[in-house]
Amino acid sequence: MTDAKNADLRRRAAEQLPLAFTHDPASGRDDLLVADPLSAAVRIVDSWPRWPSPVVILAGPVGSGKSHLASIWSERCDATSIHPVAGSNAAVIAADGPVIFEDVDRLGFDDTELFHVINSVRENGTSLLMTTRLWPMSWPVALPDLRSRLKAATVVEIGEPDEELLSQIIVKLFADRQLYIDDKLVLYIVNRMERSMNAAQLIVDRLDRLALARGTRITRVLAAEVLNELGNSGQPD
Repeated sequence: MTDAKNADLRRRAAEQLPLAFTHDPASGRDDLLVADPLSAAVRIVDSWPRWPSPVVILAGPVGSGKSHLASIWSERCDATSIHPVAGSNAAVIAADGPVIFEDVDRLGFDDTELFHVINSVRENGTSLLMTTRLWPMSWPVALPDLRSRLKAATVVEIGEPDEELLSQIIVKLFADRQLYIDDKLVLYIVNRMERSMNAAQLIVDRLDRLALARGTRITRVLAAEVLNELGNSGQPD
């Protein structure tokens, strides 16, 4: 086997090794990137407790910023995380203070228990924040009273990120790793990637790991390789 092939095998093996450390993304209010797709959701979080209704639902795609906003709100009002299923005592918890129910469409819920949670929030003057990928009208709700309660909730949609927001997100994700890359490279990535925050996270993570494994800088050639690997278009030009 040639030296070149041996080197290539060693390189590929190194790239598969898990990293022995992780990074901690900044997730406070001051770290939140505000652009049009997020502006309505940011306003509703910032306006608490002066909400138009005691129940607010943030709806948006995977990686759209729902978790970041939920974390900011939860920390601000010291909310308790709940999962409204039978026997969870969620309605009792909701009577004592703000509560948060994340990933509603993924985790599911018991109709009666969620109905009691919403009633408890309304009766005791507390707040409920829910996050979901799907609008409430798409939830499998069989209880008419619960469907009526959900119609009265304030639903805020988080749109797909635009080019400006994606650029800011990529810069922030690299900064969380103490990495700073050229604006032209950021634009190169944004113009060739899937328009989602989840894709931005995957691309930055893969670029960081690949550059560390190879002991190289993050370049346009490396970015093109990662974009192609993740199913995006992007050849070095």
